[in-house]
Amino acid sequence: SGAAKYVQSALNYGHEIGSKTIYLTCTAKPFYPANVDLTIFVDVGPEIITGSTRMKAGTATKMVLNMISTATMIRLGKVYGNLMVDLMAVNEKLVDRGIRIIQDFTNLNFKDSHRILVAAKMSVKTALVMVKKDCNLDVAEKLLLDANGFLRDVID
Repeated sequence: SGAAKYVQSALNYGHEIGSKTIYLTCTAKPFYPANVDLTIFVDVGPEIITGSTRMKAGTATKMVLNMISTATMIRLGKVYGNLMVDLMAVNEKLVDRGIRIIQDFTNLNFKDSHRILVAAKMSVKTALVMVKKDCNLDVAEKLLLDANGFLRDVID
């Protein structure tokens, strides 16, 4: 609830540090906090089990937050097409994912994709620049820095 003390405290703190604040609600007649920059109302209708907000409201809230975080990743240049390219391969699962992204993007085989990922200090985005621009690590990092981290600005 927007009237809850912890919600009010979080909104107040956000404003104190200069952050934009968003109030997301699925309540038809919600309490609207005064210190909010944006209110998002998701009309899911009444819950099937009254008082159980984990069903429709909880699911809708998660979907909206997923959309916001996905849009944020795109705006920050962490995505190219439908690929999450700003990925640091820090464990076995992410190494495998990084290699597959490099393979899909460059048509390199597994071994060469792994080699370039290692040469790029396990940064998928840097590895992609190294392949597409046929350059070394230092040049790739400089190109990405000059492009504020946007892969599209480097390779397109």
